[in-house]
Amino acid sequence: MKTPYVVFALGLLLFFGSCKKNQLGGKSTVRGQVAHHEKMIPFARVFIKFNAKEFPGSDTSIYDSRITTGADASYTFNCYKGDYYLYAFGYDDAILKNVKGGLPLKVRTNENITANLAVTED
Repeated sequence: MKTPYVVFALGLLLFFGSCKKNQLGGKSTVRGQVAHHEKMIPFARVFIKFNAKEFPGSDTSIYDSRITTGADASYTFNCYKGDYYLYAFGYDDAILKNVKGGLPLKVRTNENITANLAVTED
């Protein structure tokens, strides 16, 4: 009589354990640009912290992944549903200063999000 319960429990464990969340590689897409006021910041670094709703800090070693924007200051990555924090920094050659900023992001399954990152002077 215990066999059906064990099979059922294992099925539930496999079902809920296989749901991916808070990691890269899913079917949701996040894209955007890094800008200081209206000036695009090419080749800025965008750091991604998984399972974060608030700014985790400026120590980039604690972030889970990173990408670099292109010459047009744009970035794109695919991820699974979850909460992410994006933190970017770069250099604004018009004012000769480093710029940085971030934003929290909630991603749903199969969602396409445009998340432009506004950065400010240090």
